[in-house]
Amino acid sequence: MEYKVTSPAVLREPLVVPDKLLMGPGPSNAPQRVLDAMSKPILGHLHPETLKIMDDIKEGVRYLFQTTNAATFCLSASGHGGMEATLCNLLEDGDVVLIGHTGHWGDRSADMATRYGADVRTVKSKVGQSLSLEDIRTALVQHKPSVLFLTQGDSSTGVLQGLEGVGALCHANNCLLIVDTVASLGGTPFFMDRWEVDAVYTGSQKVLGAPPGITPMSFSHRAVERFKSRNTKVKVYYWDMALVGDYWGCFGRPRIYHHTISATLLYGLREAIALACEESLPTLIARHQDCAQRLYRGLEAAGFELYANSKDRLATVTTIKVPQGVDWLKVAQYAMKTYMVEISGGLGPTAGQVFRIGLMGQNATTERVDRVLQVFTEAVKSVQPNVQIKGKI
Repeated sequence: MEYKVTSPAVLREPLVVPDKLLMGPGPSNAPQRVLDAMSKPILGHLHPETLKIMDDIKEGVRYLFQTTNAATFCLSASGHGGMEATLCNLLEDGDVVLIGHTGHWGDRSADMATRYGADVRTVKSKVGQSLSLEDIRTALVQHKPSVLFLTQGDSSTGVLQGLEGVGALCHANNCLLIVDTVASLGGTPFFMDRWEVDAVYTGSQKVLGAPPGITPMSFSHRAVERFKSRNTKVKVYYWDMALVGDYWGCFGRPRIYHHTISATLLYGLREAIALACEESLPTLIARHQDCAQRLYRGLEAAGFELYANSKDRLATVTTIKVPQGVDWLKVAQYAMKTYMVEISGGLGPTAGQVFRIGLMGQNATTERVDRVLQVFTEAVKSVQPNVQIKGKI
């Protein structure tokens, strides 16, 4: 039999992967220990050694989220999978969900919740600011939702949403609280149990510096009870908390086959979490906060204007207003072509309006802050020589 589609010539060429400094909103550069771990032999998805690594990860995730929740596991998906799974498990047709909107991820979560049949309501913050506790209280009373969704760190706007008091407020109004910590965990404090958060997920490829594609998450006992009282099955098999939880050994039942997990992603995540644990959460967070302050000072000294309000800034992703007359894309292209440094533009509501610089994981160091400041200011000056940049970085 003749094969009419021939073997592609491009696949006879060697694989080329350039070494870039990833100073955008994620992914971040992975530590060598993580990369080395991912080169280890592949194991089966139910081999005892694989299950042991999964158990190690569960313990580490509980530490990172500051929780004792049994329903703590990972999804074989990017951070979007965490958003899908929390909404899919806790919403049924007609349920009212209140979305706290501080940027693009408010829009994305609202879109997802609509697809699961929810009645979506929104409470929006002012541009570059977070929602106040009073904003949230008023919206809860008005809309009477069964679920409130908040993004702790919105990577599109660089806004940090305060969470203290929100969980208690939700529970006083018979509402569950979902929090997205994809861009914030490890760069700012988060206390799942103390703050009464009911469902949370984070990104493996941000502060942790692991590869994307595996998403840590946790559900509170309240969320598990809400799940148990559902009138209908979870609409997507892949996101079903009970099934994924049984694969991860969360509920004391025999472990089941749910899907074929990537052993190599587990290795990388396990080592990334181990590094975070060795550094300790207080030290990890302090390092990110200190580097963010250094970046803010450098940008403001050079005459750039930051997008987020000073009291609402996310340490891991800094948004900078694009100066008038500057083509942001050319700036980003100059930084990449000349120095192999990634600097990103805006996303969603900030598209074309801001630059985004990420300080995450091993990229949150004094040396890399100074490096990205130097590259960024040079790139802006190269693209638009008339822009007034003060002093010398």
